[in-house]
Amino acid sequence: MDPNLLHWRDQGRSFFRRLQTWINLLDPTLLLSSDPEIQKAHTLIGSSKPQDKKDESALTLSLSSVHADSGAALPLVFRPPAFLPIAAPLVVASLLPQSSVKPALFWQFLLQSYCAGFNHANRNSSTEQDKKASLKQLLLIAGTASYTSCAGALPQIFINRLGIRSPAVQTFFRSLFPIPLSAALAFFSVFTIRSEESETGIQVFDRNGNPVGISKAAAEKAVRETALSRAALFGTTAAVPNLLVLLLKRTRLFQRNSLLAAPFRHISVALVLGLMVPVSFSLFPQLGTIAVRKWLSAYRNDRKFYTEEDAH
Repeated sequence: MDPNLLHWRDQGRSFFRRLQTWINLLDPTLLLSSDPEIQKAHTLIGSSKPQDKKDESALTLSLSSVHADSGAALPLVFRPPAFLPIAAPLVVASLLPQSSVKPALFWQFLLQSYCAGFNHANRNSSTEQDKKASLKQLLLIAGTASYTSCAGALPQIFINRLGIRSPAVQTFFRSLFPIPLSAALAFFSVFTIRSEESETGIQVFDRNGNPVGISKAAAEKAVRETALSRAALFGTTAAVPNLLVLLLKRTRLFQRNSLLAAPFRHISVALVLGLMVPVSFSLFPQLGTIAVRKWLSAYRNDRKFYTEEDAH
């Protein structure tokens, strides 16, 4: 079992322990490390348990930068520490009320393309023979990014194409409709990009970290939980700022100074996203368990097998 997975097995049981770990892993300064430094850190934690601050730094670097299946460094822009700095401006721009359809499609395309690439880079590839992306995977990424971009721009498309002028209806499409839409698109992106895992299964381990086979049930569980965590991330990021702005617009301060709404929305979106990234990544264990009876009918007991899940 990969050293990263061994750490999550031993230290990732509770939500608060995972949250504490993810707060450390999302440090953007970790992006400054080179690939040789990352591989050295990964090798170091595989040879011994962290004993001092230097070893702890190596562990943090390895967990944040190395793919647990291949053992290779993740692409720079798709490492967890890069997620917030890249996604934050795209999420802020995509949630802004647009004057026409083209800007809405543009920002949605950038956001959804990045999310599709992030989901693919951090997938479970334990059963893949060729670590390079196949033609099917590339088509899934392109198709998912295109579909979710168009779907994400639906609020602005409805307003423009239907010629909606009613303030109440415009408020619904610009402030309320994006909440379930953002959650649904985030869930759909993960579920589609990682659909091959559910078809082929992923590797599972026993309590001692020894591989014991391939499980489609474990793959379905891993993909579903990761999709739910992304839905919680983007759904909450859309809900809290939009609902706050709607409430604050009723106050005298915002009624007298209507220009305050835009900067408040920008700042609140960035803050909520920043808070929700480590929380959403911590919702489910990075190394989960599955009962044997769910994937191997020959056994009739309740022993648990560890199953690799998306680390993010």
